[in-house]
Amino acid sequence: MSDTPAPPAGIKKKEKDTKKIDDGYAKKAAEARGGGEMSERLTAVGAIAKAISGEVQKVIIGKSHVIDNVMINILSNGNLLFEDYPGLAKTLMTNTFADALGCDFKRVQFTPDLLPADITGTNIYDAKKGEFTFKPGPIFCNLLLSDEINRAPPKTQAALLEAMQEKQVTIGTVTHKLPSPFLTMATQNPVEQEGTYPLPEAQLDRFMFKMSVGYPDRGDEDEILARRIERKKDDVDVDVITDPARVVAMQEAIEDVYVDPAVRMYMVEVVARTREDPRVLVGSSPRGSQALLKTSRAAAAMRGRDFITPDDVKSVATLAVSHRLILKPEHQIKGLETEEVVRDILNQVPVPTV
Repeated sequence: MSDTPAPPAGIKKKEKDTKKIDDGYAKKAAEARGGGEMSERLTAVGAIAKAISGEVQKVIIGKSHVIDNVMINILSNGNLLFEDYPGLAKTLMTNTFADALGCDFKRVQFTPDLLPADITGTNIYDAKKGEFTFKPGPIFCNLLLSDEINRAPPKTQAALLEAMQEKQVTIGTVTHKLPSPFLTMATQNPVEQEGTYPLPEAQLDRFMFKMSVGYPDRGDEDEILARRIERKKDDVDVDVITDPARVVAMQEAIEDVYVDPAVRMYMVEVVARTREDPRVLVGSSPRGSQALLKTSRAAAAMRGRDFITPDDVKSVATLAVSHRLILKPEHQIKGLETEEVVRDILNQVPVPTV
């Protein structure tokens, strides 16, 4: 006879209700695709994403939920902002993902004297040809790490705006398309304010997710040291899982994930309430609801489904929406966090049932 206590009745009922909701959406998704099995493209997305996460977990210990969220961001073809203390593997995680994805990777260390042309590139006069030729900057890659992005002045930060949204760079009168896929992973330190420039709201809004890594617990930190001792070097060998073309195909496959009208309206309601909350000065833009849609689809695909559930929306809402809010000054002074506002809204909005 097992000594393991049975789960409380409330938890069992919640699990039963969740399964009922999931089954209902699964049935509607099957009807929408005309029966049959989930598409091979979406099945492959889940398998490949799991393999990539496994490679990254060779390097980043005990942060599987963070790694999964980064993978969701990549599948959604969005930009990512890491805000955390120094030494918590923000840069290392970005490097490792680039290696596992098999994508062209460039790193820019943002400093106060960095100029926009140092990122985007510039036209250089060729004396032999008697004309100007374009010399591309480091932004012409698949994955750009913008390290300590808030150390550069606003003029340089603004050089990324067009690239982050339109995936292109305009130099003079000529527009240059960036490679596909293209996304920016940026880092910033939340505690060191000397010599930094806060990111403007327009730029924050262009990040799909804003997230942190957090400190490891004692067991994970011991494992970090044990693995370092065992491999006898700083670098970790990471296998290449994909290539740029396959990453683009995975991003396109996400479009096949079914979104029920009730779940779609649930997303709209969550975002709309950020504009009505009395603690909020500026609520989320429609870019926030689009981020909810794209990342919820990616989360569903990673979990082996071709349909979104309300739990998928809840799992990404704080990361996708909170950085788009501006609180009223009196609530900022009290130390209220935008993440708390989004969590309150999620608790208030009725979950749609099938």
